[in-house]
Amino acid sequence: MFKNKGFTIIELLIVIAVIAILVGIALPRFRGMQEEGKIAQAKGELRTLQTGLESYYIHNNNTYPAALSSLTSATPNIIGAALPTDPFNGSNNYGYATDGASPVKYYVIYSVGSGGNGSAAVSTAGVVTETNGSSCIYVTNGSSKDTQP
Repeated sequence: MFKNKGFTIIELLIVIAVIAILVGIALPRFRGMQEEGKIAQAKGELRTLQTGLESYYIHNNNTYPAALSSLTSATPNIIGAALPTDPFNGSNNYGYATDGASPVKYYVIYSVGSGGNGSAAVSTAGVVTETNGSSCIYVTNGSSKDTQP
């Protein structure tokens, strides 16, 4: 004659277990999507920075800047007041390296990548080499053995 108006402890435990299993399946997939989003963001921003460098080159007597920060005050202004930050490196800007020649002929702009410690260098022949790991994402006007954005 008593009517049950609630759930038993076993029913609640089963529901909690099912929810925990679903969260366990969904969480790694969500983290993977975040990583893919950061990679896409880095590739897009690197292409924008490369466009800014090429514009700087055209409008400044065929010379590349010594630092990426020169793009924020260049005319015409493509980048804006502030450089984008590397999504894998928090508040730090993307890396920039030149071949060291005078005048600079080759450059590479890079993100540290998902490993958080990647970097790149470019030789006077325009060949890009990755250092400190292989998770680096980069764009260059040189050449590379890897396919990049």
